[in-house]
Parts: sequence; structure tokens; C-alpha cells
Amino acid sequence: MELTEFLDKRKNTILENAYVILKNHHLKSYDNSTSGENKERLQKLFDLSLESIKTKDLKHINTYSSELGEKRFHSGFDLSEVQTAFNALEEVIWNTIINEYELSEQGRALGLISTALGTGKQTLALTYVSLATKRKVTTLDLSELFD
Repeated sequence: MELTEFLDKRKNTILENAYVILKNHHLKSYDNSTSGENKERLQKLFDLSLESIKTKDLKHINTYSSELGEKRFHSGFDLSEVQTAFNALEEVIWNTIINEYELSEQGRALGLISTALGTGKQTLALTYVSLATKRKVTTLDLSELFD
């Protein structure tokens, strides 16, 4: 079974579990939003992740993440809060793949979902940094972290 079909069949359970994780983090900005708003946000991210995998095109998740970064930055959301939402969804998807997906396909599946969500998280972070520093940032230089 294709990964996107596999995940789509488990969409409701994945989204509900991701919502529980997000809620249990007690993030100020998300706690101030309604459960419907938070569930809708996770669903949008889920749908864009699957679209990215289906089309092998990260354009839409990048556009969304950039727009989301601007909107959340100006709304006072902390970057770590928004990243936590991405991470909650990724954690549940990873666990679903590891526990239920065909063993021989798990590596590829995990790589695909990590690429989609990881690209979104990177775009989100670059948007926040650009807005916070008031200058365009196209990459984060992390070379000092590695030998």
C-alpha cells in the first residue's frame, strides 16, 4: 500500500493523537485557541505533508510554512510552540509507520514524512528568524556545531 493511502486511512486517529500531544504540552498560544482551531491546523499540516509526498513537490508545504511563520510571528506565537505542533504530528506519524507499516518500506516512509515536515519546519524557522532580525535569512549557518 502506498504511504499516502496508508496514512490517509489513519488520518482521524493520527490527528486526534497529535492533538492530545499538543494539548498536553500546555503551550500558551495553543491553549488560548479553541480545540477546533488547533485540530484544523494539524489537519492542514497533515494534508500538505501527504500532498508533498504524493506529488514529490515541497512547494506547497514551503509556502504554507512561510505564511504560517509570518502569521504566527505577528500573532505573538513563540517559534517553539509552532515547532511543537509540527513535532507532535511527526511523532504520531512516525509511531504509526513503525507500528503498522510494512517493515521493508519503513525506512523510505520515515524519510518521506521527515523530508516533508522537516522542510516545513526549516521554512518556518527561517521565516521567524528573518522577521525577528528584520533581514532576509535563506539558511541557518550551523557549521560551528560540527567538526
